[in-house]
Amino acid sequence: MGVPVLILGESGTGKSASLRNFKPSDLKVINVANKPLPFKNKIESVATDDYRTVVKELKLNKKKVAVIDDAQYLMANEFMRRATERGFDKFTEIAQNFWSLVNMVKDLPSDQVVYFLAHIERDANGNEKIKTIGKLLDEKITVEGMFTIVLKTNVTDGVYSFITQNSGHDTVKSPIGMFPSVVIDNDLKYVDEKIRNYYEIGEFLTDEEIAEIDEAAKKDDIPIEDGKKKRGRRSAKKEEPEDTPAEEKKEEDEKPRRSRRRKSSEESADAEPDNSGEKSDDECAEAPQSDKGVDERADGENDGGSVSKDEAKPLRRSRKVRRQKEADEKFLEEAPTEDEDTEVPFDKEDMNAPIEEDKPAEESKPRRRRRRA
Repeated sequence: MGVPVLILGESGTGKSASLRNFKPSDLKVINVANKPLPFKNKIESVATDDYRTVVKELKLNKKKVAVIDDAQYLMANEFMRRATERGFDKFTEIAQNFWSLVNMVKDLPSDQVVYFLAHIERDANGNEKIKTIGKLLDEKITVEGMFTIVLKTNVTDGVYSFITQNSGHDTVKSPIGMFPSVVIDNDLKYVDEKIRNYYEIGEFLTDEEIAEIDEAAKKDDIPIEDGKKKRGRRSAKKEEPEDTPAEEKKEEDEKPRRSRRRKSSEESADAEPDNSGEKSDDECAEAPQSDKGVDERADGENDGGSVSKDEAKPLRRSRKVRRQKEADEKFLEEAPTEDEDTEVPFDKEDMNAPIEEDKPAEESKPRRRRRRA
């Protein structure tokens, strides 16, 4: 029974470059995307995206390793060729063809290992899986479930590596104790030696020889780049300097914050002074109404003390207060005083006197204008 292995990763993260340490006599590459490998080599390569040709090449392969580079293009290219077909039958056939290819690998000789190199895709929650066409393979068949070994590429600070264990949001997995660490070197030749030693397939290295190459392949010091998108605020909080005392920080936090609208209104009020010399009703209500401040000012002037410019100013009153005061003064002026005799003299003869009727006013005659000769 052949061993299928799935290698996942974004484009340019080192999937094809991981083949660099294979000898041409050990490897056959089925180049689905028909592109050159990213390193100098003399490896046998067959460019095809036809399932029947792929199956034929795998069955005729006399080498112990076969690689299907960019395996997801088997589905993508078939979909593009049949894009004008209507209905959902084409999606069913695309899924069935890929499912049959993976199962066919298990019928190969037991000393053969077939590597499927494919791209990944992320859902809305950031979970990663192999890129497929249609929903049949995702809902009915989990592609990664057909593989025992699924590795993922990782790039951190220009260092390329493989991840061997699941992070909780991807489909990476490997048998217990197969690899010495979670992150290993980006070398598919090393991975192939580990698989053959673990399952004792064909000619494999001894445990002592594997222990030597394990030390060189360990990448424990490399942090794993998390591909999951993190949500958060756009602007992070600025770090406060450590020299700032805790009491000053507390005072700054307790200060009330002015809104932008309120701040702009206050600035405009300061920029444009009030030339009318009048105050609003609220300002008058807040101003002290007692004469204490006036008396104090008067005492200060009589004593010869210095009075500030602000204290010397009289209290301003609103328009409403001034109008009320003027109305009160006018009322007091028109009202009769106690000295004046408010009684009207009473005369009996005036009662018997005939009432005089109002004579109509003489109608004004129109004025004549003189004509000029």
